[in-house]
Amino acid sequence: MKITAQDEYGLRILVRIAKCKINTGLSIPQLSELEGLSQPNVSKLTRILRIEGLINSTKGHVGGYVLAKPAADITVSDVLKALGGRLFDEEFCANHVGVLKLCTNSIDCSIRSLWSMVQSTIDKLLDKVTLADLSNSEQEATFTFQSFLKENIN
Repeated sequence: MKITAQDEYGLRILVRIAKCKINTGLSIPQLSELEGLSQPNVSKLTRILRIEGLINSTKGHVGGYVLAKPAADITVSDVLKALGGRLFDEEFCANHVGVLKLCTNSIDCSIRSLWSMVQSTIDKLLDKVTLADLSNSEQEATFTFQSFLKENIN
């Protein structure tokens, strides 16, 4: 279970687009330069994000990418689902059976309970964090995220 490069880069691209004040958005070459990513990689990620309805492309030779809806309406959970899915899902156990056809712990698995709880906790946080939150400074974002965690603890 780890955050992939695709997750990280896709989220960075979306935050960069969210911060953009230009109506025509940002082009692939601009996103590539601003984020230090290859143009083919940016092209691949913007295609996924567009297909998933998170960004729209603007027409013309000065066109680029803009958010499909307000930054406050796009959660990190939405982004991760579009880019690669969840850390733990129902297929997890089926994909990690070892050399057998069925996991030896498929009936009674305390590890599955742990991963389910971890996923649930992550979902609660990532369902609250928006691109608007991530468009703030690191200090402001940290304060926001800490308040989300305090809400979940209490």
